Amino acid sequence: MATSVLSLCGLSKSFAGHRVVDDFSLEIGQAEFVTLLGPSGCGKTTLLRLIAGFEHPDSGRILLDGVDLLPLPPEKRQVNTVFQSYALFPHLRVFDNVAFGLRLRRMRGEELRRQVAEALALVQMSPFADRFPGQLSGGQQQRVAVARAIINRPRVLLLDEPLSALDARLRREMQVELKRLQRELGIAFVLVTHDQEEALSMSDRLVVMAEGRIAQLGTPREVYEEPNSLAVARFIGEINLFPGRVAERLADGRLLLALGDQEMTVAGKSGLAPGQAVQLLLRPEDLRLVERHEEGMPVFHGAIVERSYRGSTLDTIILLDEGRQLRACEFFDEDDPDFDYRVGERVRVSWVRGWEVVLADEE
Repeated sequence: MATSVLSLCGLSKSFAGHRVVDDFSLEIGQAEFVTLLGPSGCGKTTLLRLIAGFEHPDSGRILLDGVDLLPLPPEKRQVNTVFQSYALFPHLRVFDNVAFGLRLRRMRGEELRRQVAEALALVQMSPFADRFPGQLSGGQQQRVAVARAIINRPRVLLLDEPLSALDARLRREMQVELKRLQRELGIAFVLVTHDQEEALSMSDRLVVMAEGRIAQLGTPREVYEEPNSLAVARFIGEINLFPGRVAERLADGRLLLALGDQEMTVAGKSGLAPGQAVQLLLRPEDLRLVERHEEGMPVFHGAIVERSYRGSTLDTIILLDEGRQLRACEFFDEDDPDFDYRVGERVRVSWVRGWEVVLADEE
């Protein structure tokens, strides 16, 4: 991580006796893009409001470049927020919306015009400076809200689900634009979102939250490919679970797993003991419909109940003979005869050794 710019130290916050943020600590680096991700009520937005100064913690500290923010009101913090609703002034033109913060600082004249022009250019809204918010699309309003937030050059920019009102295509475009903007500005972005794809594609690090605490912290790839619990695995993306138990810890440190009447060896993992119930986790893209499978690898038999073409991928739902359903996602290859499966056809399902994740069974 780069040099820390924002330090959250043991933050706690309760509302009506309910602990929303619970002893939360996190270091955010200079020019780092961090996303807070989790189910509704896990404390994401409350954390953002604590950083911005709209709420005061019951305990803990918030340091910006080593300076305690708690005594400072929101307008005195070098932290700006882009809200879900954009909160633009409908009676002001785009130029004046963006200039609002500078005018509060009593900036006037050519310097104000220069800085507003630079901010609008960064978000590619220069041609719309004389329009009112009501004359803009949702994506254009979002860009104006970002320009207004960055014009004072905050040390940290907070984004509270800023893309949630946009359609799918525009969301993807704005994800790319926000990431580009963050790199160009070189400041820390802290994003709150429910959208997992958004979090995975934009972030340097993900903070998966549960009940006001950090459930897992890591890069998007670490959190997606190596979840540390079933709760995190279930929240991030789709999963297929294979129940089993640890049959034996082998001399070389590997584990022998029993998956029903089949066995396989996996890399050793601390905390798992012989006899312990486990779940073997595989993402849909990890599964393969196979004619032949690797020796020593489990293979499961079933029938296709759904086959969906999605352009670059084919999604398949397989009902196993034992009664469970699996979801597989494979890249489409029109020249591969194995892709010519039909609903009702019998198939064999396996995967590549090492792609599995083994977690203690929490149920």
